[in-house]
Amino acid sequence: MTAPARLTPVTDPADPRIAEFTAMRDRDLAGRGNRFIAEGRVVLQALADAEADHKRFVIEKVLILENRVAGLSELIAQLDPDCPVYVAGREVIDAAVGFAMHRGVLALGRHLPVAGLREFISRLPEQALLVAACGIANHDNIGGIFRNAGVFGADGVVLDDSCCDPLYRKAIRVSVGAALRVPFCRGGSITELVAELSSHGFEVVGLSPRGTEALSDFQPGRRVALLAGTEGEGLPEEIINRVKTLRIEQAPGLDSLNVATASGIALWHAASRMGRTSR
Repeated sequence: MTAPARLTPVTDPADPRIAEFTAMRDRDLAGRGNRFIAEGRVVLQALADAEADHKRFVIEKVLILENRVAGLSELIAQLDPDCPVYVAGREVIDAAVGFAMHRGVLALGRHLPVAGLREFISRLPEQALLVAACGIANHDNIGGIFRNAGVFGADGVVLDDSCCDPLYRKAIRVSVGAALRVPFCRGGSITELVAELSSHGFEVVGLSPRGTEALSDFQPGRRVALLAGTEGEGLPEEIINRVKTLRIEQAPGLDSLNVATASGIALWHAASRMGRTSR
């Protein structure tokens, strides 16, 4: 399969047609609403697959390093015919984005979120496994949580209002594209999340070093939401007192696990007992 004759060369880093890709670090920090930047071939493939299969995203435009075009011909052919594909040399791309671009593949995507948490939950299967994230402000941790959710077959991730954006460029990259594959929803405060999940039949279990039950003893039911809090403070005390809490057994005298690592261990345990993993 060859790429369609749709490639548009760009020779000026100030070309307004690629304005969304300029000064990317500053723009990422400022936020883009439901728009985001996807970087790299693996991530663009995940975005193209998500656009085709789930209708959760739209790819609005693509910018590719000229020497990467031949190797991306099949992927380019997957894109919607109305999606512009711009091609430029390294000097142009580096000058536009503000730093050296080694992957040479950028896309501007738009997330089409559901109306709210209630609608999100209504689309889940009768047996469901979720991660509920509270106060996760580190993009590496958010990316790691999404990667774990994808690997262990979680049905989605729900985020409280204090979590950082899983569609931040670094979070998508750390997730290896899982942030584009795993459905997610932002749903108010952690108290509101727990209440809504509980009202829809989810057993909400908090992950905490102070957990009253060992993770290895936990037998998940048909609907489970694993609640992960920010590193340091962890889950709020009012939530700890309200839900079942699980601790991950570890060697004595050491600090608690990184939240992304803890979510991976808990997801593996729950997913394996819910029949979501294979040997």
